[in-house]
Amino acid sequence: MAKSSKLVAAKRGRVLLVRRRSDRRWMFPGGRRRDREDAKACLRREIKEELPKLKLGRLRLWKEVKAKNRRTGRKMSDAIFIAKKASGALAIGDKHEIDRASWIKPRSSVRLTATSRYIRDKLFPK
Repeated sequence: MAKSSKLVAAKRGRVLLVRRRSDRRWMFPGGRRRDREDAKACLRREIKEELPKLKLGRLRLWKEVKAKNRRTGRKMSDAIFIAKKASGALAIGDKHEIDRASWIKPRSSVRLTATSRYIRDKLFPK
């Protein structure tokens, strides 16, 4: 079972990304599962915490990814969901963890986390 959940939401050729305060890297929103929480409930809770005014439509599981980062050796285990619809303001809820949220072109020059780079490369190839 995935240890965390990520959201992919696209609108008008852009994807929703949030920037981590700690290292200023951009990532698809989401976070770690709590005990006895399923992947979809985890994602809904994380979105409510990080972006409380964002409204999501139906969520569809795209893929569960279990891989190892070749550079760092860090293991990832993510359930990646695609939202059919996303609307509302991108107000930041958890300001200790993230400092920005924005709709960004998938191939822009922002610095992505390894997991988010993987998701972008699979869903939005060159």
